[in-house]
Amino acid sequence: MFLKLLLLSSFISALFADAHIFVYHRFDDGRHPSTNTTLKELRREFLYLKKEGYEVVPLSTLVKGIKNGKIEDNWVVLTIDDGYKSFLKAFALFKEFNYPFTIFVSTLPALRSYPDFLNFKELRKISKSPLADISFHSHSHPHLCDLNEKKIEEDTKKGMELFKKKLGFYPRFYAYPYGEYDERVKKIISSYPFLGICNQNLGAVNLFSDPYDLDRIALVGKSDLKKSLKIKHLKATWIEPKSYPKDGVLKRVKVEIEPIYKKAKLYISGYGWKNVNVKDGLIEEKLDYKLSKRRVRVIIKVKNSKINTKILVRSRYGAK
Repeated sequence: MFLKLLLLSSFISALFADAHIFVYHRFDDGRHPSTNTTLKELRREFLYLKKEGYEVVPLSTLVKGIKNGKIEDNWVVLTIDDGYKSFLKAFALFKEFNYPFTIFVSTLPALRSYPDFLNFKELRKISKSPLADISFHSHSHPHLCDLNEKKIEEDTKKGMELFKKKLGFYPRFYAYPYGEYDERVKKIISSYPFLGICNQNLGAVNLFSDPYDLDRIALVGKSDLKKSLKIKHLKATWIEPKSYPKDGVLKRVKVEIEPIYKKAKLYISGYGWKNVNVKDGLIEEKLDYKLSKRRVRVIIKVKNSKINTKILVRSRYGAK
């Protein structure tokens, strides 16, 4: 009986646990403040994670946890996008704290040794660290939603082969360039043997999360780690919108969430937050919002900082 209760307690704990994936870009690079994290800020964040009892785990551990039904509430995953050379400044801090990390790199800048990016020689050296996971951020870092299927395939295959040729292995994970994707792009990228795919949508990760659509919170510019760690995953089914409206006007948001909620907040890029009603688990808000931005985030938020995000990307594909 005791064992059954222990197993039940463990299952319930995992069911309500929310892990967090964070994404960095540049380190100690004052030229780009909106995507920069100073080493002083990074140390302060690492010290906070250590002091508050968070366990920094590899991305692979989190993905396996989703698939095996076991996630811990104190799990944190650290990722770095783009593979900027400034990571070399931060590498020592990751080693000092013994924190594993995943770097998502685009293979074209590495191949051509662009001055601002890690080249393959540097990536090979980093990959020898037991803390490191070098993964894939496309070949040429394109706006994938603008490409046809053939070009997306060509970009992905070229980068995968370069990984194997230059680093000796295929990447295990993928992160969308610019955080931009739609259902068409997701279908193509998830057809490759990646263990998981990361976006850049605000949110946490729990057992209801899709391993091929993992939310990540950016720790760049003026970020707040303590506040970000309070964010929880909201289970939601997006009925509308499914994609960026063809006429550029968002007419309705229709989302199913748990029926325990009666109120929610709705955020739309360019329009901010508004209060909305929830009736029998359904949010159905009629709008007439003209979207001026190419990339729009629609966010549903309920109490206790539970969030679910949908990204809408205006695509030039099909207009060509």
